[in-house]
Amino acid sequence: MSESPRVGLFATCLMNVFRPNIGFSAVALLERAGCKVSVPMAQTCCGQPAWSAGNDDTARALARQVIEQFEGFDYVVAASGSCIGTLRKYPEMFASDPDWAPRALALAGKSHELLSFLAEVLKVNVDSAYPGRASYHDSCSGLRELGVKSQPRSLLGKVKGLSLLEMDDAEVCCGFGGSFCVKYPAISEKMVDDKIRSLEATGADTLLGGDLGCLLNIAGRLKRKGSRIRVLHTAEVLAGRADGPAIGDEEPR
Repeated sequence: MSESPRVGLFATCLMNVFRPNIGFSAVALLERAGCKVSVPMAQTCCGQPAWSAGNDDTARALARQVIEQFEGFDYVVAASGSCIGTLRKYPEMFASDPDWAPRALALAGKSHELLSFLAEVLKVNVDSAYPGRASYHDSCSGLRELGVKSQPRSLLGKVKGLSLLEMDDAEVCCGFGGSFCVKYPAISEKMVDDKIRSLEATGADTLLGGDLGCLLNIAGRLKRKGSRIRVLHTAEVLAGRADGPAIGDEEPR
């Protein structure tokens, strides 16, 4: 790119509370690729929980705030497929609003999930190392809403010392599903146990993914089972920031 793109980083709610290192990793990766990165301090939730629950007025109020904070950037990027999937639903939210519909459409068109943005838009050269055997979990939102599948694997294939081991049913839901795990805990527990069995069968010592909700769910179950498998967001490995405690091994701030 001839000019440094101005990128607004959408800092997800879960990341802010449970894993700020993902945000720091995202900033590092984007800046190394020549982007000018800003994190608007007034941003809040993308509106996904409200929209999914049918609370449309609250979801639209949150969406307006996001649009106002981010519409001045060249790109909007988040290390979360679920949040970017919601930003891309904004045109649907405002389909009958002539004032907000074009603004929602413009924002949706420049909103990207981090790993796909690095691989497809920036075409980054990965310069990191991680000595381990890892398996990758495809989150439902990233895979089914955004088509994130090959991009993280392509990036991870360039990490020095990393062996990527594919698990069976990598594309199957881990059982988190936002409020699904609260409404249907028994089903959710069965699904995450199935995921862990597939993971353990690979012999991997690390689980990677692109959505913190999934990673928190799987990490929590692994911890309760006494497993030593580490859980990390892919951005942490790509940025060389995977030396600290894994997800589930540190207390939320």
